[in-house]
Amino acid sequence: MKSISAFSNILIHKNPVDMRKSINGLSVIVSEGLKLDLKSPSLFVFTNRRRTHMKILYFDKSGFALWLKRLESSKFSWPKNIDKDVVEISAEDMELLLDGVNVWTRFEKVDFEHVV
Repeated sequence: MKSISAFSNILIHKNPVDMRKSINGLSVIVSEGLKLDLKSPSLFVFTNRRRTHMKILYFDKSGFALWLKRLESSKFSWPKNIDKDVVEISAEDMELLLDGVNVWTRFEKVDFEHVV
């Protein structure tokens, strides 16, 4: 697989999909369901209902590539309180997501007036 940072967009499909879908089935979700350009330099990321499997679809000059990652004893963190069907994330967040880090919870910014 190319480096994650080589892609201009990383798009998370928020709703779970049937992991029996392969390139053709996932391509239909992207092009017809989401109305996105399959040949753009984007990663399209999907997960199953239990969030134990992740598939990543992309077009690489001459054809499509599909990657699968299966977790053995944990689950992928996934966006919950977001109204959109597609969520764009950074390459850094994608790498963290693949490593099992929950990228959807962030620390709140703390402002203070003085230090004791």
